[in-house]
Amino acid sequence: MSKEYYKKRIIDLRTLITKEREVKKKDNAYYANLIKKASTPSSKANYRKLKIDKAASHDRRIESLKRYIEDAKSSLKRIK
Repeated sequence: MSKEYYKKRIIDLRTLITKEREVKKKDNAYYANLIKKASTPSSKANYRKLKIDKAASHDRRIESLKRYIEDAKSSLKRIK
C-alpha cells in the first residue's frame, strides 16, 4: 500500500469518528426524550437500559475506529 492510501485512510477514519459521535448525541437525545415521556416506571427503566446499551455500543465503535487509526499510522511509519 502507498503512503497516500494510509493518509487518506486516517482522514476517512477521523471523519467516521466525528460522524459516530454525532449519531451518539442524537441517540442519547432520542432516548432521553423517550425516558421523559414514559408513563410507567418499568418503561422508564427499560429506556434507561437501552440508552446505556446504545451509548456503550457507540463507544465501542469509536474505540475500534481509534485502533484502526493507530494501525494505519504504524503502517505509514513502516513505509517511510
